[in-house]
Amino acid sequence: MDLEPQWIVGFVDGEGCFHVAINRHAEMKLGFQVVPEFTVVRHERDAQVLYALKAYFGCGVVRRNHGSRMAWRVRGLAHLAERVIPFFEKHHLKTRKQVDFLKFRRVVLLMQRGEHLTAEGLEEIQGICAAMNRGQSR
Repeated sequence: MDLEPQWIVGFVDGEGCFHVAINRHAEMKLGFQVVPEFTVVRHERDAQVLYALKAYFGCGVVRRNHGSRMAWRVRGLAHLAERVIPFFEKHHLKTRKQVDFLKFRRVVLLMQRGEHLTAEGLEEIQGICAAMNRGQSR
């Protein structure tokens, strides 16, 4: 299945999510782990689209999400920074999801610099996350 960049943009505008989880993790220096994730979810009958996205970007995994829902997920910092983010910097989203993408990109850039491992950086990331998706970006 050949995918065109503008088709991907439209599809992600409708079905994608840029999310950053901050999980308690006793073994981490500050007691928290920051996990950025880009996800696209579809019904299992459309799983071929998720596999096509995985092939297009050359990263991520396709797994069952819940029930009959499947998800393509990209969590690796390098894959996010080198493949997903450059794509959406070049091909802008058309909905409010663009605002969340920009916040997500900011978190990934902070993590690349190791700032999530400092109290100040973690606090900044927590503030960014609070304003994503169902937060202040709407």
